[in-house]
Formats: sequence, C-alpha cells, structure tokens
Amino acid sequence: MSYQVLARKWRPRTFHELVGQEHVSRALVNALDQGRLHHAYLFTGTRGVGKTTLARILAKCLNCRQGVTSVPCGECETCREIDEGRFVDLIEVDAASRTKVEDTRELLDNVQYAPTQGRYKVYLIDEVHMLSTHSFNALLKTLEEPPPHVKFLLATTDPQKLPVTVLSRCLQFTLKNMPPERVVGHLTQILEAESVAFDEQALWLLGKAAEGSMRDALSLTDQAIAFGQGEVRHADVAAMLGTLDHRHLLALAEALAEVDAARVLQEVASLAEQGPDFGGILDDLAGIFHRLTIAQMVPDALDNGHGDRDTLLPLAARFTAEDVQLYYQIALQGRGDMESAPDPRTALEMTLLRMLAFRPQGVPKPPQTPLPIRGAAEGEAAASTPAASAPGQPAAAEHAPSQPAPSPSEPLPPETPAPAADDSSPAAGDSGEDVPQELPETEVPEVETPAVDEEASAPVADVPDDAVDAALEDEAQRQADAADVADVDDAPPWALDDAPAPAASEPAAFAPSAAAPEAPAMDAAAETDEPDPVTATPALVAATPETGTFDHARWLAVFESLALGGLTRNLAAHCIIEHDDGETLALRLDPSQGAMLADVHVERLTKALADQGIERRLNVTVEALPEDLDTPRSQSERLARERHAQAVEALRRDPHIQMLEHDFGAHLLERSVTPTDGAASDA
Repeated sequence: MSYQVLARKWRPRTFHELVGQEHVSRALVNALDQGRLHHAYLFTGTRGVGKTTLARILAKCLNCRQGVTSVPCGECETCREIDEGRFVDLIEVDAASRTKVEDTRELLDNVQYAPTQGRYKVYLIDEVHMLSTHSFNALLKTLEEPPPHVKFLLATTDPQKLPVTVLSRCLQFTLKNMPPERVVGHLTQILEAESVAFDEQALWLLGKAAEGSMRDALSLTDQAIAFGQGEVRHADVAAMLGTLDHRHLLALAEALAEVDAARVLQEVASLAEQGPDFGGILDDLAGIFHRLTIAQMVPDALDNGHGDRDTLLPLAARFTAEDVQLYYQIALQGRGDMESAPDPRTALEMTLLRMLAFRPQGVPKPPQTPLPIRGAAEGEAAASTPAASAPGQPAAAEHAPSQPAPSPSEPLPPETPAPAADDSSPAAGDSGEDVPQELPETEVPEVETPAVDEEASAPVADVPDDAVDAALEDEAQRQADAADVADVDDAPPWALDDAPAPAASEPAAFAPSAAAPEAPAMDAAAETDEPDPVTATPALVAATPETGTFDHARWLAVFESLALGGLTRNLAAHCIIEHDDGETLALRLDPSQGAMLADVHVERLTKALADQGIERRLNVTVEALPEDLDTPRSQSERLARERHAQAVEALRRDPHIQMLEHDFGAHLLERSVTPTDGAASDA
C-alpha cells in the first residue's frame, strides 16, 4: 500500500474531529440539528485552516443515508464515497482553472437536474475569488434562488475580491489561524498515534514555522520525520528549517540582563558561525522583549509559543520595565538601520551595544536636605518648625514675641511635609508647609528684629501665674480646633496655611491679650535652659517623639528628600510603613502598582534610605492599603487640592476680581488657578 501523507490521513471527517474552529462547527451543528439550513455558505481564511474540509463534512452531513444530521455515520456508502472523493452529487469546482463565463454557464445548466444518488446536489467552488466579473454576474441569480435540492459551498482565501452582491447572498464563516499551542497539541496526538519519537521543543519549532496553517504543520512534520530518520528531534528540525536555536537568543537576552558587553559580543560571534539572518535575530530579540514585558505586567498572559515560559518568567525579574521598553525600541530602530549599515553583523552588534550604552542609569540625586528627626537637636528643630507656619499655630507670635521673626524676603528650603503624631493638631501633617533647615543646638540664627510694641513685649515678671495657666489652656484649645482661626475676619485666607505667624508689632488678632501668652514661653525657656523658646511648647514637642524606629509619619516626612526617580519613586510613593523592628522595615504597596514591583526597585529604595541614615532590610508586600493612612502620593495630591482651594478662595476675596465679576459679569475659572509657593504675597 502506498504511503499517505499525514495531512490527508489525519483530515477530520466529522465536526467533532475538527481542531481550532469551534466557532464555525458550533453554528453548523446547531443549524443541522434544528433544520435551519441556508442554500449558500462562504468559508474564508488563510491556507490550510480547514475550508475544504468543512465543506466536505457539511456535504456528508446533508447526504448521509441515515438522514440530515450533525453526526454522519461514516459507514454508509455515501459517507465513504465523499471521504474517498468520488461522490457524484458533490461537484468540486476549481475556480482558478475555470474563470471564464462559459465555464460558469455550463455549470449552471446542470443545476436544475435532481441529484443522482444523494439528497442534495452540493456545488463546492474552491478559490471562488478567481472567477471573472462576468462569471459572478452569471452566478448571482442562481446563487440567490437555487432549486431546493441544491446547496452552494464557496471557499476563498481572499474574500475582499468577492463582489458584495455575492457576499450578501451567502452565510459567511471566517476560519481562524492556528496558534502554536493548538498546533503542538495536535501534532503530539498524531505522532503518539503514529509511534514516532519526538522532542516537544521540535514541535514548537514546527508550530511557529507553520504560521497558523495546520496543513503546513503536518507537511513540515512529514519532512521532519524523513529528515530525522523516523524521529522528530530539536536539532534536526532547527537544521531543516534553517532557524536559529532559540536558546542562543535567550542567552543573548541574559547577557543584556547582566549588562555584560563582552558576553554580548561573544554570543553574536557564536551566532555568526551559523550564517544566520542578522535581521531575523533582531526581530526575534524584539519578540523576546515583548514577551518579557508581558511577563512583568501580566505573568498569567504570557504564552508558551516557544516552550520557554518557565525560562522567561525568572528572566523578566532581572530586567527593569524601563530597560525592556528601551531595548525593544532600540531593536526596532536598529532593524530599520540595517540597510544603511556597512554589514548586517556590524548593525546587530552596534544595536546591542547601544542598548547597554543608553540603558537608564537613574536620575541625578537632588540636593540633600537634613532629616527632620535625627538626634535630640533635630527633634527639637522639627518640633519648632510647625509653630511658625502651621495653620492655627500663632505660638511663635504669642509665646515669644520678643524673638525675631523670619523675614518674608528670606529664601525658604524645599517643601517637606512635617511628621505628624497628634491627629488633633493642625500642625501634625495637614498643613504641608515647608520644613526649615536644622537649627544649631546653642544659638538661634540672627535676623533683623522688627519693631516690637511696648505693650506686647512686657516683662515676664509682670505676668501672674493665673494668666500663664489660662494662656496654656487657651493655646491647647486653639491647637485642637483649627476652626477658631478660620473665624478671624481680618486675616487673609492664605494666612491659615502659607503665611508666617504675625510679628509682635502687628495687631494681636489671634488672642485676646498679647502679653498673656508671652510669659509661659519665656518662663519655660528660663527653667529648661533651652535656647529656642518656641521648642518649649508642650504640644509641639510631643509631635515628633524620638522613638528610634521608622514609623509612617517619618516616612511621609523623609520621602521628598530621598534620591529616587522614575518608576522606583512612583512605587515608593504608593507605599506605607507597616512596622520597623530596627533591622527589617516592612512596607505595604498598593495592589494597583504590584505588577511593576521588581528587585531592582527594592535595592534602589534600600540605598536611598541608607543614604539618609536609615539602614534596614526592606520587605515589600502587595496588599490593599488602609483608607485612614496617606501614602506620599495621596498626601501630595491632598495638599495640592488644599492649596488650590486656598488660592481660589483668595482670588474670590480679592476686591479687584469682585469688581470684575460685579461690573462685567466675569467668572473665575477655577481649573485655571495654579497655586505657587508665593501665592499669599502674590495675591
């Protein structure tokens, strides 16, 4: 008996044996079971996906001796004759060889006659798009209203060439290309049934080379069996197809991950010995970068197209997302530059070396700012800072008006949120004000002292003890309820957050008596020998306790001073501090950013914290964040909204804007308002 090729031997004979076209077989099976049969069907798709096979199965279902059914028996005379290609009432027409209108007319002359053996006369016209315009015109009327015993089955690889008048008369089914996974699974079943030894990696090469066609995959398998002397081995298939071993490309990707230029050139030299297509190497490498990105973003969506999924997943963790995106873009650009390069190998080497030369190295570190909490002196300085700038904190003016106030013209340091320990205090994280530089332990910077009202600077000795106690109680009440400050009509709106506390020479709008609050601050400074009377305010000293651990409040305060950039900064901005035991710092990351987490970002954050004197091992977990804690990102957004609202309110109170609104009917566009550091003075 002569040998029958695999593509013909394993051609499906029922809908249930069909591979990869379930959307078409389901519609046809339901139509056959319900008796809802159309008179014309059009099957489209690329070569080797099952168009003619589907048509033959449908013809068998229509003419089976057991009746119209979706499951033909395959044993009756009609089923056997259709399988063998000798059924009289199945007329297969090759439109490519019968393009003339005379051929079509001759075909249609026999349509009126009843079938000879079967129930239906089935016309299978393959490559129907090859018919001439006159042939289509001659076919239209019969295709629209054929006799009840006639069915038309049309197949084409190019449906765009069919007239719309033909398309509108047919039920159209588009067959899909076969993915490599489906091809490999089907080949595995066939080779096991044929008792042929094979390597799974070899089947993946065949599945990729088939490019979606199951018939091509079976033909290549026949060739591989002959090439490998009855076996299908990876090395034989790679040699037969003339393709590179995929392991060489993975080795090249590993060299890029290690940033090893010498190994990259060594891998290129090994590839050059095989005489490859260097442009194809770049194409395959770009494909690897694409799959690495999927492995980083959505690991579950990574396909196993080369049988290397288990290799790519750990390899993806060795790249940063920035590196993979840049390498992919450079690979595409290098592919286009190959035509103008001296030779393809030079172009490949320069492209790979360009990837290493331009890989992201991080951003320059910003100027280092001192931590608000480091040592006793730093704790006191951090505690004294909110007293001069936080909303509802006129302590600097009331407790120590004899001390000089900072000049508005002096430059301010970069904005850094102050750490918060007391949620009831408006100075504990709600103001978002600038944190000044550290103050020396023994002296206060000398600045120009404004004029001081005599009544406001009365001697401490003249203040009775009852007045001191009353002033302390009044001060604690104002810190617990910031709304008292908002009721002051004379104060501009920006004075609540951005403006410094009024000097002693200004009207005492925040307290009923200017002299009463002065005494406790001066008296406390005298008893404790503190150089700065502002630090003696009990509520402010308690705002930054020195615990020796790194808590969430300190994380919010330190974040802006960390030398972070790019994706690492974005990930850190979505973290909160869970706990710190002195050795390990546990952070919790927002799940929306979990896909971008990689070891390289944890290393960068560890180094940035170590540069600030916080040497810890980091343990980052991805888990939902509590709603009552701000991340650096959410805190920044909240403060920005507050500053924007204050700027809008300041503009609405401006008499000039009120005049424009009243006289000219103008409207303030709130979205166009941009608050600045000097919003208070500018307004």
